[in-house]
Amino acid sequence: MNRAGRLALGGLFGLFFLFPLYAMADFSTRNLFAGGRTGAAWRNLVADDALYRAILISLLLAVFTVIAMLVLLVPTMIWVRVRVRWAAPLVEFLCLLPLTIPALVIVVGLRNVYLWVTYLLGESALTLTFVYVVLVLPFAYRAIDSALSAIDLQTLTEAARSLGAGWLSTIARVIVPNIWSGILSAAFISIAVVLGEYTIASLIGFETLPVQIVAIGKSDGATSVAASLATLLLGFALLLVLAVLTRGRRRTLGVQT
Repeated sequence: MNRAGRLALGGLFGLFFLFPLYAMADFSTRNLFAGGRTGAAWRNLVADDALYRAILISLLLAVFTVIAMLVLLVPTMIWVRVRVRWAAPLVEFLCLLPLTIPALVIVVGLRNVYLWVTYLLGESALTLTFVYVVLVLPFAYRAIDSALSAIDLQTLTEAARSLGAGWLSTIARVIVPNIWSGILSAAFISIAVVLGEYTIASLIGFETLPVQIVAIGKSDGATSVAASLATLLLGFALLLVLAVLTRGRRRTLGVQT
């Protein structure tokens, strides 16, 4: 296919994906009573206390989930690849297992557990971090696993250890810089999953952003659509940042080589 054909095909795909976003922006800024345009729905993202609180809760959940996931998964995967390679299939199975279990079943299984969690830690929505870490494991595992497979982990580890580096120093100063693109991918995908998760938060009874969007949509459709569009734009922004950072790192590595 020539360049003109590729551009035309890319334009068609762009219109296909951008038109729903345009429709959402149009609906969220339309004044249904007086005509014209209004930014009231977008101002409600900050002015509505319940919605603003839900946005803060979801953002904090995303941050805590990413931190907990990286602290749990990155050292574990490195240790398995370096020291106990026989456990790699077991770790992969456990990380991918949440994909095969419906969210409703997860909620039923965790219901009794969360009675103790709320008793010990309080009834804060931030306790959903424990569940969300489990939910993002399949996506984060694949991203980090691909990055680890692209480097000679055994050689890097042995070289760092032979020079006197401890395990924490080896992970932080040698391995992590070489798998940075995979870590960013895992982090951004995890953020997108957390910001879009509705079923578990709703069934357990916590007011996260998706739950609040559904609740507001029953009485104020424009504000609900504005919040949904803002979430989508944030996801696109994260993907754009990931693409820019990954491209920049590839250029840096190419120059060094």
